[in-house]
Amino acid sequence: MLQGHDNMSTVTFFSFQDHLLILRLITYLYYKKSIMATLITVPAGWALKSAPLTRKTNIYGKWLAFTDTQAESKTLWYVVSMIVQGVLFLPIPAVLMYYFNAPGIVLAVTMILFFANIIAGMGGSGIQALITLFALSIFVHLTMLLVFIL
Repeated sequence: MLQGHDNMSTVTFFSFQDHLLILRLITYLYYKKSIMATLITVPAGWALKSAPLTRKTNIYGKWLAFTDTQAESKTLWYVVSMIVQGVLFLPIPAVLMYYFNAPGIVLAVTMILFFANIIAGMGGSGIQALITLFALSIFVHLTMLLVFIL
């Protein structure tokens, strides 16, 4: 810095590179101060608000909305599922095989659905999986009844 000349009347205090360095330092400090002032002292009037969760209005979206509302009653859904499975669905293979000559696959399907419901309920599956599996079990058993009786 301070480059002086002994035999000349003009003295140059800063070179061009020194000017650039000082300008960069001033710019850095200015932006740092502005950013810090913005983060600390200026209230954020433009803060983003989370958008409300919306579901599509198709059947699947309505099904998910219904299952989400039943999250507090998960244990009740598990107990109802086990009672319905044990009382109504487990006798279906015996009736279909004895009276309507249904194949043995009916028993296998019923047992798979029954144990899948037990595992889902006791294994900690979500409410959506639990209710969907219960509805699938109802649908499959009603379909088997319609196929072999009619």
